[in-house]
Amino acid sequence: MSSCSYFRALFTRSSEADKKVYSIPDISSDMMELIIEFAYTGSVNVTESNARRLFMAADSLDIVELVQICCNFFEKLLCPHNCIGIWQFTKNDLAPELHLKAFHYVLSHFEEVAFSEEFLQLSAQDVSDIISQDNLTVRQEAAVFEAIIRWITHEPQERERYAAFLLSEVRLSMMHTEYIQSHVLSNKLVTDNLKCQAIQVIGYKDRILGRPRLPSAILLAIGGLKSSMALTNVIEAFDVRANHWMNIPHLSEPPRSFHGAAYLGGYVYCVGGFDQVLMVTNTVLRFDLSTRTWQEVASMNYRRTCVSVTVLNGCIYAMGGCDGHTRLSSAEFYQPETNQWLEIAPMHEQRSHASCTALNGKIYICGGSDWIQHLQTAECYNPETNQWTLISPMSSRRSGVGVIAYDNHVYAVGGFDGTAYLQTAEVYNPHTNTWRNVSSMKTPRHNFGIEVVEGRLFVVGGFNGITTTSSVDYYDSETNEWSQACNMGVGRIALSCCVLSGLPNMADYTIP
Repeated sequence: MSSCSYFRALFTRSSEADKKVYSIPDISSDMMELIIEFAYTGSVNVTESNARRLFMAADSLDIVELVQICCNFFEKLLCPHNCIGIWQFTKNDLAPELHLKAFHYVLSHFEEVAFSEEFLQLSAQDVSDIISQDNLTVRQEAAVFEAIIRWITHEPQERERYAAFLLSEVRLSMMHTEYIQSHVLSNKLVTDNLKCQAIQVIGYKDRILGRPRLPSAILLAIGGLKSSMALTNVIEAFDVRANHWMNIPHLSEPPRSFHGAAYLGGYVYCVGGFDQVLMVTNTVLRFDLSTRTWQEVASMNYRRTCVSVTVLNGCIYAMGGCDGHTRLSSAEFYQPETNQWLEIAPMHEQRSHASCTALNGKIYICGGSDWIQHLQTAECYNPETNQWTLISPMSSRRSGVGVIAYDNHVYAVGGFDGTAYLQTAEVYNPHTNTWRNVSSMKTPRHNFGIEVVEGRLFVVGGFNGITTTSSVDYYDSETNEWSQACNMGVGRIALSCCVLSGLPNMADYTIP
């Protein structure tokens, strides 16, 4: 027990040298048994049933290492049904880091958390503390209004007096007019409460008031070719909540096209492509999102343009492409810790203008061109075995395709089949090794950007069969429908996209 400051003080300050029995209040015998076991073995069996009591006991005895073990356990345990409880019991400076993480979990999973029993037991102030946050993650502001109504109606007699206090936090400017008319202005809590009426009617009449919530993720569109076929180094950020693109000023990076982009470890990486003198490059640039400056990191083993890039297990994978003369089947991955590129097994096919994604610990790459033909084939890489396996071919040949993991499936969208520019989309089920068609995009696209942001699949720019486009569409798998989003400021093809999440300076990449 000498490693514990509490016990060290207890044993050394005792006036009775031969004392063998000590009284330690407020610690149960089963908790003391676990603490003694930890003192002698350095390990302890933390379970859901004992974690909170063990945490409190370890904190009261100032056993820092055991407190941290319990915090790590709670962090892994976080889910929509217990995150509020963890947030609540760590309030009194017991574990400030865990308290903050639990609160962020509540905010980022609010739509699920709002249906939990724990949410219904919160105080009005706690509910306000949650729903007032700019970074509350909700796809529609209506979810906030409905959560308030649900909380009030759980104990209506006690809670109706908080209606105006809480409803003032709803951002009406982010709601559809039809929803306000049919759900807000007609709700009994609003119509029966003069303060609520004032809040809602003022906000309804002046819908400029209020601001969007901060998105949980930002879509970046980087580089490419403008309609004049001139290279551009422009970076635009898409705020999905505000449906708005914002130009991101940055210290000049040489423009690139047909490159890959990846977000990893708080940095954006641009991989390969054509550089400013239209030479195929193997160089890799890293963008610091705080300083908005570029830095060159280790180069790939091969020059690659029209390269397929994805992130898996903390590494960036680059596959296929063209070295300026030959379509490539080779593949390699980058380790940020060592700043090294290492080769992996080559693919079955040479693939340029293909696209890839990571899903459930594997990489899927689809379509492309091998110089002779546009490809229908697809294959899967398992990093544990360093092997590629051909999977069922797509229903269409697709070069310049967009491939992305979405809704636990692999989507292949658009491209060129050798005759026509495609607006069709299909989805692969890894469990059945089968493809099926889904709704087609609004327009054809070739060599465009593709990413998933806040539960929807976005396609960005590209060539529509006639001209370079700045248009942006998104797909919702729940409705199997495509909708139009705000256009980019700059139309371009051969751009690359990535999604930023968890940024401490997220507000810098959203509209003011």
